Amino acid sequence: MQDEIDPTLADRIVTALASEIEDGRLQPEARLLQNEIAARFSASHVPVREAFRRLEAMGLAQSLPRRGVRVAGVTAAQHFEALEMRAALEALALQHAQPHYPPGHLAKLLEADRACSAALEDAAWDAANRDFHHLLIEPCPLPGLMAEIARLQAMLRRGAMHLGGRQRLPLPRDDRDHKAILAALRDGSAERAASHLAQHIRKGHLARIL
Repeated sequence: MQDEIDPTLADRIVTALASEIEDGRLQPEARLLQNEIAARFSASHVPVREAFRRLEAMGLAQSLPRRGVRVAGVTAAQHFEALEMRAALEALALQHAQPHYPPGHLAKLLEADRACSAALEDAAWDAANRDFHHLLIEPCPLPGLMAEIARLQAMLRRGAMHLGGRQRLPLPRDDRDHKAILAALRDGSAERAASHLAQHIRKGHLARIL
């Protein structure tokens, strides 16, 4: 059959299911039924099995004896490990990104931080905060590093949803860590900015606000 040799069909299945797992539409322990997914995507079982294999490699699914394939959860230990890895790798990415900042990039970072400070609703703050963190490392020229960071960020979002945590801080608020990162970047010190970023990521996730 055509879909048996068409890798793009497995890609589409992985993309769709990964998105549903990461945003909480598919909860931990939910069964991923091969027949249902094959019917949904008008596919044979071959690309579905390939998609399951990739989701397992991404840490989003697990195959259990006599229980089939299910959405993987995030334990507290896994969340902590992902947090430590994200802090270290984003700091590294920032050090590689800073020399490649185009003209006007710091101004974009300042604007994203101002949007955080002005946000009156959690959704607006989340969007501005994601923009700030994205801009910090976007110019990093190491695609493998960036892909691993994206995987860790997705895992931490799932962990924050499923593990719970402290209440969010009230709005509006200024983020002192953002200011410290920006001050270091203005001084041309990528190393100091990276140190502030790593501390910021650890603090934010421990409070479930980042």
